[in-house]
Amino acid sequence: MDSMHQSPPGTRLPAPAGRRAGAPLWVVVLTACAGQFLVVLDVSVVNVALPSMRADLGMSASGLQWVVNLYTLAFAGLMLLGGRAGDIFGRKRVFLVGLALFTAASLAGGLAQEPWQLLAARAAQGVGAAVLAPSTLTLLTSAVPEGPARVRAIGTWAAVGAGGGAAGALVGGVLTDALSWRWVLLINVPVGAVVLTCAALWLTESRGGPRRRLDIPGAVLVTAGIGTVSYGIVQTESHGWTAAAALVPLFGGLALVGAFLVVEARTRAPLMPLGLFRLRAVSAANTAMFVTGAAMFSSWYFLSLYMQNVLGYTPIEAGLGFVPHSLTIVAASKLAPRILARTGAKALAIAGVLMAAGGYLWQSTADAGGTYVTDIAGPGILMMAGVGFMITPLAHLATSGAPAGDAGVVSGVMNTSRTMGGSLGLAVLSTVAATRIGGGSGPEVLASGYSLAFRTGVGILLGCAALMLIALPRPAAAPEPAKA
Repeated sequence: MDSMHQSPPGTRLPAPAGRRAGAPLWVVVLTACAGQFLVVLDVSVVNVALPSMRADLGMSASGLQWVVNLYTLAFAGLMLLGGRAGDIFGRKRVFLVGLALFTAASLAGGLAQEPWQLLAARAAQGVGAAVLAPSTLTLLTSAVPEGPARVRAIGTWAAVGAGGGAAGALVGGVLTDALSWRWVLLINVPVGAVVLTCAALWLTESRGGPRRRLDIPGAVLVTAGIGTVSYGIVQTESHGWTAAAALVPLFGGLALVGAFLVVEARTRAPLMPLGLFRLRAVSAANTAMFVTGAAMFSSWYFLSLYMQNVLGYTPIEAGLGFVPHSLTIVAASKLAPRILARTGAKALAIAGVLMAAGGYLWQSTADAGGTYVTDIAGPGILMMAGVGFMITPLAHLATSGAPAGDAGVVSGVMNTSRTMGGSLGLAVLSTVAATRIGGGSGPEVLASGYSLAFRTGVGILLGCAALMLIALPRPAAAPEPAKA
């Protein structure tokens, strides 16, 4: 390690690759963490603002889910491409490009006057986030030398990411209630400008490994495929499952996903190395990530609509209502590694999924006369505790079986699986809820639709628990004690 080598007196050690000589380390850490915070925040910050967006822009119920889904589809589908671009073109350059696009798209979304303008801006935000996000960690690690300082920096980065997701509902509620829904997007503009300035002044360029070409066809095919399937599912709400308006995009999307697999099998620098899925731990854990994401991602969406459309909460009240959920998922995630050491990854993952399913079942009993403690906080805490206990062991299983040189790729695949599953799941469950609601707008019929979505989620989670029981690898047997 560098710390073991002594330099001659008076010699000034060069700064690490990620920052300029003399740049304060805290500025580098703050810059990278601020970029990560913005990206994660915008996954959840719009949920509380959705009813206000619909009222102001006259959006349809089916169109409303695309405010969330277009961001997550672009983010998940292009994230691996963004990481590869940073290695090829330079992490600082890609960071700046991604943040500039994200900031500009946030401005466009905040000023949108028509639904299509808002949706286009959210898709552009997702592209910017996918370019920006992978560079935040690599810039951080290249700027901080190995040792305790790097461990602390990575811990800060991880905490900021978790905090961004947890704070999204509260931040969105405060901004929507105090100003307007537009500020959940416009707030990114001044913050993005400050981070851009700091990054341009203090970060230096770094690249990783040999230059490799970008797998642009793979990125386009997987994003278009999942997006087209999601659109087809939404079309079943108004046209039915046998109508051409639904079947054409459904089969077209599946064909695009199939073409993506063919491209990945033949290209020299695949976006998603299919060989990794020959490892049982990697394939099973990523499948579980996809399925659990399909169920769990939409919980914030439906809870926000339930609190505001059924119980009559204001946006800020809805944001505050999510505080126990946020605290629970952070606490469970911190506690999970200690439990994992005693129970093993497979047992903890299954227990977490079953706990989340119990929370979903409880949440499905909420009606128009619900109360906060029994119909929001109680089931929400159970759901989020299950998620916190589930994610850590699945991430451990998904990465532990892969070669060390592929750890970064496996991590990216895992995040992509979870986010893509969430996007597809939101389309499915939103369609389920809309089918029950029909054209109604009263609290009773809305509550009935949201409850059906949660009951459907119970089935998905129980199916995932069965899949985990069968497919996840068993813990390695402990070695027998040596005979005397």
